[in-house]
Amino acid sequence: MKHLFTLITLLLPATLLAESVPSFRQDVMPVFFRAGCNAGTCHGAAKGKDGFMLSLFGYDPAGDYQRIVNDLAGRRVNPALPERSLLLLKAIGKVPHTGGELFTTDSPHYRVLHDWIAAGAPDDVANVPDTTGIELTEESLLFEGKVTRAQVRVFARLSDGSKRDVTHLARYHSNNPAVAAIDDDGRVSAAAAGDTHVFARYSRFAIAASVTVLKPDPFVWPNPVAHNYIDRHVFDRLQKLRIAPSGLCDDETFLRRVTLDLAARPPTPAEYEAFMADTSKDKRSIKIDELLADDAFADLWTALWAEQLRVVGSNYAPDTMVIKAAATYYEWIRRQMREGRPLNEFVAEMVTASGSNLANGPVNLYTMLVHNVRVEPKQLAADFSQVFLGVQLQCAECHNHPFDRWNMNDYYSFVAFFNGIERKPGAEARERRIFWDLAKPPVRHLVDDRPMRPKTLGSDQPLADTGDPRPALAAWLTAPENELFSRNLANRIWAQLMGRGIVHPVDDVRVTNPPVNEPLLADLATHLVASKFSLRDLVRDICNSRTYQLSTTPNDTNRRDIRQFSRAYLRRLRADVFIDSVVAVTGMPRSFSSFPEGTRAIDYYPRTSGDAVGPMFGDAPFQCLGRSPRGSVSSGETKTAPTISQALHLSVGDTVQPRLACNGLLQAYVKDKRSPTRAIEDIFVRCLSRKPTSEELAGFLKIIPDPPANTQPYEDLVWALLNSTEFMFNH
Repeated sequence: MKHLFTLITLLLPATLLAESVPSFRQDVMPVFFRAGCNAGTCHGAAKGKDGFMLSLFGYDPAGDYQRIVNDLAGRRVNPALPERSLLLLKAIGKVPHTGGELFTTDSPHYRVLHDWIAAGAPDDVANVPDTTGIELTEESLLFEGKVTRAQVRVFARLSDGSKRDVTHLARYHSNNPAVAAIDDDGRVSAAAAGDTHVFARYSRFAIAASVTVLKPDPFVWPNPVAHNYIDRHVFDRLQKLRIAPSGLCDDETFLRRVTLDLAARPPTPAEYEAFMADTSKDKRSIKIDELLADDAFADLWTALWAEQLRVVGSNYAPDTMVIKAAATYYEWIRRQMREGRPLNEFVAEMVTASGSNLANGPVNLYTMLVHNVRVEPKQLAADFSQVFLGVQLQCAECHNHPFDRWNMNDYYSFVAFFNGIERKPGAEARERRIFWDLAKPPVRHLVDDRPMRPKTLGSDQPLADTGDPRPALAAWLTAPENELFSRNLANRIWAQLMGRGIVHPVDDVRVTNPPVNEPLLADLATHLVASKFSLRDLVRDICNSRTYQLSTTPNDTNRRDIRQFSRAYLRRLRADVFIDSVVAVTGMPRSFSSFPEGTRAIDYYPRTSGDAVGPMFGDAPFQCLGRSPRGSVSSGETKTAPTISQALHLSVGDTVQPRLACNGLLQAYVKDKRSPTRAIEDIFVRCLSRKPTSEELAGFLKIIPDPPANTQPYEDLVWALLNSTEFMFNH
């Protein structure tokens, strides 16, 4: 049958073949894409569907041609009677088809397939121009008043320099159809006020257009004063959306917010009194600088990096994660943070590290990032990309990335950077030495088994074969011009302080998950690079912005906003920060297994004498309060949603209950016969960094005798405040 197809093709006039016959790659494959035939829910699934398999979204056209034309010869395609081809009969619903009717006989998609089959179902006889990208006629759409519809067209850029209108072959979707929808022909329709993105996909590419639907109500911009470049970008976006930002938070709220964010604890009563008594106009900036200079800021970011890099100590398995190696790595990270090491240098040293896991801290990137007894290049490449670029490259292992620009060539070329990393025993039983094995066989492509040389993401040419490629990887990764790296860092730092990323989640950067404020993210990254990748400088910019200092109290225009930063968002305290805050308020430390007395929760990382391959929370309260188990590098490992188990633990567990006496402080109140009014105010300041309202004070004075016979009334008050949402959240 294959020879029959070839004979039919040869007998066709050359002009017909050149001008009239649809191209398999340029015309036929796009029909399968548009109709959804090669989607993951249909024949593009790993094992196909109903006995027929296509490559997902057409990443393997040669294999698809073989399966369509030569498998079940004469049934799927029938050049003698094209209309009797199973390919067409199923598509128009004339025979049973799980996917139902996809198009009709008068559609252009039917005509393309029919004409191609009638021509002998030929493969492309020469190299046809490849699609190198796509573009939209509109990058942004604004709907206002009676304008509720718009048409976008999609053009494919081809390798020969030409362009082709593929609007009828692209697929479309909206991130939020409740705001704006887009139909199968690229027509966008407004539904409700708000902002979203609509997307077009063709071949292996996706592209977005922003959509803004304005409210019909009259709007007066309040013209708030911008403190810096951050506010200018946020306020420009809010003004376009007709959303007024909330007002500034008061001094009490600011002091608590910034101290929790930068020092991982609430302010002390002495800090509270000093700040509230300060009448200088720049006292907020001064406080920010004071907190940034404290070691507590560096220690908090040590904890954040150690969590992201999955630092765990185990003296059983894997044998590379021994407690001494974990301690060496953790202390190395702490030194970098305390010394203010530029973040690009901090990362580059880890990427290029070799040697002993016990003596050389940064080399443990290759022992901790993937918890396994041996180096797994694919998993290591995927986790590396997710941490340092925010890109989930693993989606391109078995097929081109369905929602981003990365393809299988990108994936296997990136894996090649890690393929030669090996471990060998050192001088003592616990030691492992990391080195690059020049004799390691190359990574091979899944589809055609060709060897893949290291190539950085987005580049055209692989590296020359000159040995260990990691120095080249580090140079590319941390270069000022690598926006993937600088934007990822800027976005993660922003999210830590603001409660959500400009790209959210922070480790899901892709074309189909664009930033909610592109100019803001771009400028944050620019300032980070300009500061020579200074963590403190960027945090200073963010904390000094009016945006950071906004109140959580909504107004009529921003009540429903959850992503444009028009107000401060409530953020539940991380597990470690919460535990340290309870200790700071009560003055009563707690101990952690395998760590010395006095260790803070933010300095604690899981240590075990057993197996560390699975999730590791460490002490039980961390699991209850949602700390990351370090089971993966995903940002979703840290849980911020309140739960019933948390409420029960805080009510009767060992985090709050044993510390209600506040290390003798409440006893001193009783002994000194301090007035209940003053005692209540002191407890409020200590727990919530504010004085009680008149209503709160009056209510507590009704139930606290003057003088109290013992500390019980004050312990009840401390218990109530530590269990309040106001204490558990940063606001």
